[in-house]
Amino acid sequence: MAQRVTKESNFDLQAPVMTTDEIGILAIAFNQVLDRVKCLLEEQQAAAFRQQQMQEAQLLQSEKMSSLGQMVAGIAHEINNPVNFIYGNLDPAIQYVDDLLALLKTYRQEVPNPPLAVQTYATEIDAEFLEEDLPKLLQSMKFGATRVQQIVLSLKNFSRLDEAKAHQVNLHKCLDSTLLILNNRIRKGIKIERLYGEIPSIEGFSSSLYQVFMNIINNALDALEEQHNPQDKPRIAIATELKDKNWVVVRIADNGSGIPSDVQERIFETFFTTKARGVGTGMGLSISYQIVVEKHGGQLMCKSEVGSGTEFIISLPIQKQHLPENAQP
Repeated sequence: MAQRVTKESNFDLQAPVMTTDEIGILAIAFNQVLDRVKCLLEEQQAAAFRQQQMQEAQLLQSEKMSSLGQMVAGIAHEINNPVNFIYGNLDPAIQYVDDLLALLKTYRQEVPNPPLAVQTYATEIDAEFLEEDLPKLLQSMKFGATRVQQIVLSLKNFSRLDEAKAHQVNLHKCLDSTLLILNNRIRKGIKIERLYGEIPSIEGFSSSLYQVFMNIINNALDALEEQHNPQDKPRIAIATELKDKNWVVVRIADNGSGIPSDVQERIFETFFTTKARGVGTGMGLSISYQIVVEKHGGQLMCKSEVGSGTEFIISLPIQKQHLPENAQP
């Protein structure tokens, strides 16, 4: 029977139990071993299948992020050129307008009683209002152009394909750029508190950290949009601090409805999601965990109580020597 099992790799076979002596006991034990080996093989095959699924999903997600990064970089580049043209011409335009207004003021001083046609036209166009409002209008345009430049820069930073090796990353700029990209969702009555401490830049991978912050803040926004308690004003607090001189800690907390304990145990599992089909993929937090823990040698933890909100704690090493040797993009 042992020879048949080995030759056929068939662990469904069973040795016949014909007696109750030592041979019978041996046959029973042999059958029990076969059953155990069969179970172990099935578990191993299931684990291998899950691992394959996870690797395929991570590869697909990486390809999606790479394609998204290339697309965003292209869009940012196309937007950046005309915006720079507009922004670069605004200062001369403001100076020209100031000169014309100064000329108009001089004209009024030198010609206190202009011709009737001039007075009539000045009344029609409300010249006094134009003199007051035009500089404000130009300054508003300059502010808008500056805002677009900041958004374009954030998009370019988010889409950077510079993951070949670790480099200096300013976490505050990374967080601010992420918030700027998500501004369309944030401005819907959600308060953002920036509790930034004095922290140094870290050696890491900026695009990957953008992805981590984007995933966690997006989840916080989802949680705040889902809660139905009008008494609590939705809020996200982002705090940074230096820990033990070798680590930087980023805390992202919301005052949403919280996460049940049974769900907390699984939130970093691949494909696990509490969102509706088609809304969540179950990849965001698992990839974030991989980026923080495996890629940066850090820690990612979640603290939450139902009814009291959720906090994600991201601990990252400052120096490159704290990164694992096999950390690859």
